[in-house]
Amino acid sequence: MKIDLDTFYKESKSEYSANKKLKERFRKVKPKELDRKFEEQHDQVFEEVDCLDCANCCKTTSPIFIQTDIDRLAKVFRMKNSQFIDEYLHRDEDGDYVLNSSPCPFLNDDNKCLVYDARPKACREYPHTNRKNMHGILALSLKNTLVCPAVFKIFLEIGKDYRK
Repeated sequence: MKIDLDTFYKESKSEYSANKKLKERFRKVKPKELDRKFEEQHDQVFEEVDCLDCANCCKTTSPIFIQTDIDRLAKVFRMKNSQFIDEYLHRDEDGDYVLNSSPCPFLNDDNKCLVYDARPKACREYPHTNRKNMHGILALSLKNTLVCPAVFKIFLEIGKDYRK
């Protein structure tokens, strides 16, 4: 399924307030049931969605880099950790290491990741919709409805059972 990012931006913004209400309804769902629903929808949506057609996450946001990510990527580039940090990262308002710029400097023109095998943990786990304890990351998932068309679609699909 080819993704039209302009259409996605408009739809995700127009549905944001409804998705915010939906997030609160999700809080009332039993944790295991919510995890199951997210995982089921994750699997279904990613049968249709190919991240290489989009890469909006890589174009617009930065993952958080933990120390093991920095160690691994510095090694890939044959740099000292401090050089890697100086060239690519800064600390955000929460004190986390994030990229200096968007799009990600490791994103190729074909939407493939230059450092895919060594990519940060946050990239490996993104968009976090097939993990346990979805209750704990509902706020993050809501934000991701504005970044990832798959998360937006997952919210819409699960929401069909909970919208009033």
